[in-house]
Amino acid sequence: MDSAAADGPHSGPGPAANPLGHGPVLLLTGARLVDGRVVDVRISGDRIQAVGTVGSLGPLPALPGAPTVTTGARIDLKGYLLLPAPAEAHAHYDVAFSAALPTPPPETSADLTRRVTEAALTSLGYGATAQRTHVRIGDVHGLRRLEAVLTARQALRGLAELQAVAMPRLLTGRAGADGRAQLRDALKLGATAAGGCPELDPDPAGYVEVLLEAAREADCAVDVHTTAGDPAQLARLTRALAPLRPRVTLGPCGALARGASTVLATGGVRVVCLPQNGGCVGLEGRSARLRPGLLRELTEARVPLAAGSGALRDPSNPVGRADPLESAYLLAASGELDPEAAYGAVANQARAALGLPPVRVDAGFPAELLAVRGDSLAGALAGGHSRLVVHSGRVVSRTSAVREFADTVALALPRQSGSTGGG
Repeated sequence: MDSAAADGPHSGPGPAANPLGHGPVLLLTGARLVDGRVVDVRISGDRIQAVGTVGSLGPLPALPGAPTVTTGARIDLKGYLLLPAPAEAHAHYDVAFSAALPTPPPETSADLTRRVTEAALTSLGYGATAQRTHVRIGDVHGLRRLEAVLTARQALRGLAELQAVAMPRLLTGRAGADGRAQLRDALKLGATAAGGCPELDPDPAGYVEVLLEAAREADCAVDVHTTAGDPAQLARLTRALAPLRPRVTLGPCGALARGASTVLATGGVRVVCLPQNGGCVGLEGRSARLRPGLLRELTEARVPLAAGSGALRDPSNPVGRADPLESAYLLAASGELDPEAAYGAVANQARAALGLPPVRVDAGFPAELLAVRGDSLAGALAGGHSRLVVHSGRVVSRTSAVREFADTVALALPRQSGSTGGG
């Protein structure tokens, strides 16, 4: 259903050889915002320069002594909803698409880099211009998986921002010596954050101490896996991580005990949940689906809540998708979050988890945008397949879905158009 095509939003004059070409100015016209307004949006460089009523924005005004800028693309977004671009807050690209591979899967550098790149581009096509992937290091893996992610990150520069969380399995005792060395090497090599699952180490508290020491030394964030099923252990974990807040993220916390949301709120940590199935390969066990009432408890306790995909067709979820709107749909379909809060969890809350500034469709904000077919946020979450993605002021992906029916009845059949919410 989702496929690249040339019949998406109409582009005005631009380089014929490059359908995604752009100049120094990008003008998005006729886009609908969540509040119902229909606007034109002018982008200059990597920032939104102006937002105005339809037809009110012309070329970028000239600077004193400089000619008026008139080059660039004009894209008609009639029938599209314009949103802050979502972000992928929790993925495992090093094992993406591995569910159907033999065990163990191919592990050459080329295989790993190809799968990571394909995963990142898949997520980008759905709208995630910023992405964070957790990567296993140490043991038999060494730093090969991280090196593949960093190679892909370099190749994707200009298309998407890719972050890597280094995940050693063990950090304490004699068995954790390799993990401790590999963690420091990974952070020096370019990993964005330190992470892992303390619950898999014989000494969870010691694991966190090593993690904090390495994070302080590298001046980086911490992103930790936990089921959060043991309230006492969760309290110890949040107290230990307190020195690094607000640069602390926990997830997926699917087994969080009732009433334990106050522990997270007091600890000042951010939670990234995984609404698809509640688990990921980082937990190395049976996934804990989000229990009823969990989302409401977290929001009522004012715990910053983001959402991620967790798995992209890997052993923890062979049918996992990398679509942030799918995650937002599942959050809203639970009945515990309204569509706005659900989309916020995969957009600005997810960006905050990645340490990135917020985005609004307003002048001065980063030009990180997603245009999705639909006339409302609820409609877009229910079935917005056609999408246009803007990263750093540039159109980086376009997906067009066309719905057609056999002409067998006299009634006019619904099909994708600027006046419908489908597609």
